[in-house]
Amino acid sequence: MSVDADQHPAAAEATPQPSEATLPLTGERTVPGVPEENYWFRRHEVVYQRLLERCAGRVVLEAGSGEGYGANMIADVAEKVIGLDYDTSAVEHVRARYPRIDMRQGNLADLPLPDARVGIVVNFQVIEHLWDQAQFLAECYRVLTPGGELLISTPNRITFSPGRDTPLNPFHTRELNAAEMTELLEEAGFVVDLMTGVHHGPRLRELDAKHGGSFIDAQIDRALAGEPWPADLVADVEAITVDDFALTEPDIDASLDLVAIARKPAVPR
Repeated sequence: MSVDADQHPAAAEATPQPSEATLPLTGERTVPGVPEENYWFRRHEVVYQRLLERCAGRVVLEAGSGEGYGANMIADVAEKVIGLDYDTSAVEHVRARYPRIDMRQGNLADLPLPDARVGIVVNFQVIEHLWDQAQFLAECYRVLTPGGELLISTPNRITFSPGRDTPLNPFHTRELNAAEMTELLEEAGFVVDLMTGVHHGPRLRELDAKHGGSFIDAQIDRALAGEPWPADLVADVEAITVDDFALTEPDIDASLDLVAIARKPAVPR
């Protein structure tokens, strides 16, 4: 069984109560602080960590900010962070928990910002949920200043929904491979400066072998069974850190998630 980073096995049995500190797991987003969710959370977090320096001193829009932990990381280095999400509960949560974020509610197909307003747009694990991906990218291009960058990640269709025309994840509208992602970005006017991917590092490859060939499937199987997780699986999941993942350009088609840096030309084409 294959699954993407948004279809979280922990959602099947670990649902925190909404509060200032937590949002409920729905299978559509990841949240921090849930032991069974830690693998998926760290797999998202590593992309923020590795691209964080590109946000230093910039005005940043996170389009599709979800729980808000990523926008809060960016706020450590950015001049200003604007968060945007369509979901009312997520907007209220971010405003309560992460006061440094200028949190707004809106549609990603019609970004509520003037032209050329931000230096960086961040969009991690979101575009696969959108019905009109081309319109969203056109909006990103519009709100970026000349020379500004779009930092984007998405599940790799080849490894997440292999051999399928429709995504396995019910929350997804269209998943992309590296070539398809590049084509979409270039059609929107962007120059793709980097296309890389998230892979398991040495420790996670050891855990793949330990848990029957796939550490991911081991988690999913236990969650779908609706039974308590074995103690060794819980311990292995809880121990995962961002250092257990690698971002590398080789073998892009074998990556778990695609990560791209796309630039709006300083001089329009």
